[in-house]
Amino acid sequence: MMLRFLYTCLLAVAAPMLLVSLYKKRPGVPPIGQRWKEHFGVSPQVQGQRPLWIHAVSVGETLAVTPLIKALKAQYPDLPILLTTTTATGAEQAARLGSLVEHRYMPLDFPWALRRFIRIQQPRALCIMETELWPNTLAETKHAGLPVTVFNARLSERSCQRYARVQPLFNLLAHKLDQVLCQHQDDAERFIRLGVSPEAVQITGSIKFDLALPEGLEQASEILRDELGSQRPVWIAASTHQGEDEQVLEAHRQILRRHPDALLILVPRHPERFDPVYALIDQQGFTAARRTQSNEPLAGKQVYLADTMGEMMLLLGACDLAFVGGSLLGNKVGGHNLLEPAALAKPVLSGPSYYNFTDITTQLLNAGGAEIVGNSEELARAVSRLMADKAEQAKTGQAALDVVKTNQGAIARTLHALSASLN
Repeated sequence: MMLRFLYTCLLAVAAPMLLVSLYKKRPGVPPIGQRWKEHFGVSPQVQGQRPLWIHAVSVGETLAVTPLIKALKAQYPDLPILLTTTTATGAEQAARLGSLVEHRYMPLDFPWALRRFIRIQQPRALCIMETELWPNTLAETKHAGLPVTVFNARLSERSCQRYARVQPLFNLLAHKLDQVLCQHQDDAERFIRLGVSPEAVQITGSIKFDLALPEGLEQASEILRDELGSQRPVWIAASTHQGEDEQVLEAHRQILRRHPDALLILVPRHPERFDPVYALIDQQGFTAARRTQSNEPLAGKQVYLADTMGEMMLLLGACDLAFVGGSLLGNKVGGHNLLEPAALAKPVLSGPSYYNFTDITTQLLNAGGAEIVGNSEELARAVSRLMADKAEQAKTGQAALDVVKTNQGAIARTLHALSASLN
């Protein structure tokens, strides 16, 4: 109790900075507005009997959990689902699920806020996407008698070592988890190493492999590709970060020497960077168009800035090959998920830093569906080579798709593990 009290005091000191970050107005980020009270546990009650509470932090987690939510509603059509996110962009993505869920903002990790939230919502169980573990959330949930499941759980060696340095704090978490449904064997071994009961740990695989392609995606991607130029080579740099855009643009400059009509679709990871990245493209001397200005002619444009949210699959479907960002910045980010381009049979390129997705990336590399590039020169060479060889493009893309298909089935295994909480 003393350790949790000290943690709560530290959280109270840090909370103003966290709230400033959440509420700060940024281009492309929807405002939280009058819903700010939800971060303190004050929110309208979800309609229906005792909802299943699923927590997904932001956009990426909400997108990843969507196929599971759809499977849950197909199997349990009368089950209310309460989906919480921390961020406004996550809330915006949750809104796209329509009547499948009711969205609320996740309360800050204060005991009183969580008690109020649980009292109002009366959930039947808490399911946490990946590894968003907070001491007071788990303590108050267990105090209310609710089962807690972490699904699609992953724990990198780096994170495991960090938790081990604060083992007493992690002990507050470990004994509150009824089920930890891990993506891979190495994730399971790390959770057990940190003190989670072996009986609570299962390996169900990654639900991210069970990608459900949106209806009409192929047709929509073909329409977009026609707009971009059906005969020109098109590559995408997805989820790039500050310091990475410069490297991608330098690679594109080199690519244009071999493929003068090549087009780069550039997709910054965070919406507040859309305007600065567009300015950077202009400063670098490229002719560019923005997706939000769809009436702009694209003939002769060298860069297409994707300054929208929630369209990644559409954009990937319209390209020939993909580079996934967050991977050319040393150990700063640790990469992003390569499965979306792989599921669309696109050759995948990544930088050397992918520790957040080691297993997925390793599988793709071993199968010949992905390639590692260390800098802008290597990126330019790989993209140029694939652009020049359609047969290699197709072979590499098919190898990536085969990895996705081989690993599917995690949603069915996760539903089976959750059945005791749902019936």
